[in-house]
Amino acid sequence: MIRRAALLVLAALLVVLGTGQAQAAGYRYWSFWERDGDGWTYATEGPSTARPDDGDVQGFRFAVSEDSGDAVQPRGAADFAAICADTPAREGGKRVALVLDFGTAADAPAGETPPATRTACARVAEDATTADALASVAEPLRYNANALLCAIAGYPRTGCGEAVADGPATRSSSSGSGGGPSVGLIAGAAAVAVLGAAAVWQARRRRNGG
Repeated sequence: MIRRAALLVLAALLVVLGTGQAQAAGYRYWSFWERDGDGWTYATEGPSTARPDDGDVQGFRFAVSEDSGDAVQPRGAADFAAICADTPAREGGKRVALVLDFGTAADAPAGETPPATRTACARVAEDATTADALASVAEPLRYNANALLCAIAGYPRTGCGEAVADGPATRSSSSGSGGGPSVGLIAGAAAVAVLGAAAVWQARRRRNGG
């Protein structure tokens, strides 16, 4: 009876662990951001259609995330005056400040090391898109057949928005909060432990005729 109870506990624990792993799934990709005052907002269109104005600040972040609500923001300074201080304005053109955050080693594809975060001031034509601005300062760029941005300045060398088993639930966020097991996983494991103790106690009670 005790052995049967132990097997039931093990099966329940595997279900809980499996649920935690499913929640951890994410995608490795470049997210696109627009500066809004003192903060970042996730762009509502892609860089190939967005047309920034002179003085705008836009950012890109490479990371593993589930969706736009989970995506981590670019790090580093994002002040137009500082980024474009050495790039004077010219008639018939515009300047766009870009923040390029290549992410962390934890988010990098196997065998690759992310370059350091950097900024650039793109001076482009008045009707230029964000993709045009990016191409002027961070080539080579790589896109897939669906026009998804896969690489900036050649990083990463391969891959494009692929799913990864080790997702954001097991990583540290951009705010610096620690990673590790999710609260749901810990609570589930605790519940399994309680059920297991009860099952063992019940088995012993029946064996002893109580």
